[in-house]
Amino acid sequence: MRRPALLTVAIATSLLLAGCSADPGPAADPTASPTQDTASPTAAEPTDADIAALAAVVVEGPLGALPTVTFDLPFTTSAPVARLDVEGTGAVLEDGQSMTIQYAAFSGDDGSVLGSTWEDGSTQALTVGDDRMTTALNDVLKDQRVGARILFAVPGTAATETAEAQAPQVIVLEVVAAEDIPDRASGQAVEPPAGLPVVTLADNGEPSITIPADAQKPTELVVQTLIKGEGPVITAGQNITVQYNGWLWDGTLFDSSWQSGQPMATPIGAGQLIPGWDEGLVGQTIGSQVLLVIPPAMGYGPDGYNEIPGDATLIFVIDLLAVA
Repeated sequence: MRRPALLTVAIATSLLLAGCSADPGPAADPTASPTQDTASPTAAEPTDADIAALAAVVVEGPLGALPTVTFDLPFTTSAPVARLDVEGTGAVLEDGQSMTIQYAAFSGDDGSVLGSTWEDGSTQALTVGDDRMTTALNDVLKDQRVGARILFAVPGTAATETAEAQAPQVIVLEVVAAEDIPDRASGQAVEPPAGLPVVTLADNGEPSITIPADAQKPTELVVQTLIKGEGPVITAGQNITVQYNGWLWDGTLFDSSWQSGQPMATPIGAGQLIPGWDEGLVGQTIGSQVLLVIPPAMGYGPDGYNEIPGDATLIFVIDLLAVA
């Protein structure tokens, strides 16, 4: 459900995901990202030369701050490759946790800083053991602890019709926190007004919908809280972890984190998602469940994408599980 544009920080979490490039183009799974193909191909295995190249990179500086990274130019690898730079001393990371990270990305062409959460004061969220994440990174993170600093490199990408060429990148990633993610929203149920899609929850919390016969497609964004959580308020630029189902107005389910078995971690309110999500979820509280009915102008517009037709009205039920 991201727009065809990159994250504001140059590496973006999408670069940590298997098969992703800097601007891979719209996805069949628009809630994971219309800039990212979630049916990702298996990433190539790093060669001995890739491993040696990353081993030669020198990282200096204390944890908790932008490090100095030194490497021979130009730097490139044939496949994603990762190594542990500093062991963490905190709790052991467990699959399924929400992992808060900071990182900086350096150009393999000239060594410049392409983007840094240390510089812009932000963090990113990833899910530990996410099977969409690059295998090289998952392998290094396995059984590590909070506080670990990881060095990660990704190849450059060639220009396409929809994206500029992307330089190879050397990325320093620090795990600053990890916490268990709730399975579903929790809080006070809210009675929605008549005329909206009716939401029913399965025993495990997965939502389904029924469209009332007299329901009218809205021309403005509809944001309806179904469960009011008691967690922190979401602000623009934060990273949230969510469960969601998405339907077309005719009730066709076109995307689901519940079905994939993996919550989604994504920036919010940063212009990287369709406007209906950015506008509808900023200001909500963690623990809430929110119904969004999104008119075409705040979704995929007249062009649509893949199984989403042009001028489609979209319906989402989103459980807001965590924020970083």
